Amino acid sequence: MTEQYNKTVNFLNSRGIDNPEVGIVLGTGLGKMAERIDIIQSLRYEDIPGFPVATVEYHHGRLIYGSLQGKKVLAMQGRFHYYEGYSLQQVTYPIRIMKMLGIKYLLLSNAAGALNPKYKKGNLMLIEDHINFLPDNPLRGMNDETLGPRFPDMSQPYSAYLNEKLLSVAAKEKIILYKGVYIAVMGPNLETRAEYRFFRNFADAIGMSTVPEVIVANHMGLPCAAISVLTDECDPDNLKPVNINEIIEIAGKAEEGLVNLFSNLIKTL
Repeated sequence: MTEQYNKTVNFLNSRGIDNPEVGIVLGTGLGKMAERIDIIQSLRYEDIPGFPVATVEYHHGRLIYGSLQGKKVLAMQGRFHYYEGYSLQQVTYPIRIMKMLGIKYLLLSNAAGALNPKYKKGNLMLIEDHINFLPDNPLRGMNDETLGPRFPDMSQPYSAYLNEKLLSVAAKEKIILYKGVYIAVMGPNLETRAEYRFFRNFADAIGMSTVPEVIVANHMGLPCAAISVLTDECDPDNLKPVNINEIIEIAGKAEEGLVNLFSNLIKTL
């Protein structure tokens, strides 16, 4: 893989992408952050050697390089998922590339379902910890010691430093930011009532992404933080059919708070 990594990095360097400081991953329905970036370069995933192609219709599938709050940032406008048919090594390939390009921090976002009955759709949740319920792990297979250790520690997968700063920004900006545990499942179907009853015993929010990216970030020693935009309420006793258009609409409305949190955090880094 080293040769493929180098090919991707060299290609991006040749397009003017050089020493970004912060990496950002924008999840389903969460693309407005790109509007805050003073864009220097924008590339479609299909034009980048080694990158998979985003197949989710609500993902733009672009890598954006530019300036935000005086910092060079590299943003993924849309991510990859295991349910799309990709391996978790493919899903997390861009995270490794961003680290190799020079990012010092990784900020992730996702749209998720609220398992905690106290949390409602439209709320934001800072992920403090996670449960990997996916049927695979991005670190499975031979380990490349130049990337990270064989058995990386996961006692604190989300940076306490970044989380404290996000909570401080939220308080200052008067943005409600809950805290909780995120559980990642395979998808693409949503869960049954029985499954929601099971999962709500262990987690506050449920989704189909983020965890593999966080595992790889920790493997490479890259501090990260993640926020879930809660787009639906997973109440097994009052479960209604999910309307994907409504989920995207809710994500769009709640995104302003997310953008303010990330933007103000980046200013302090």
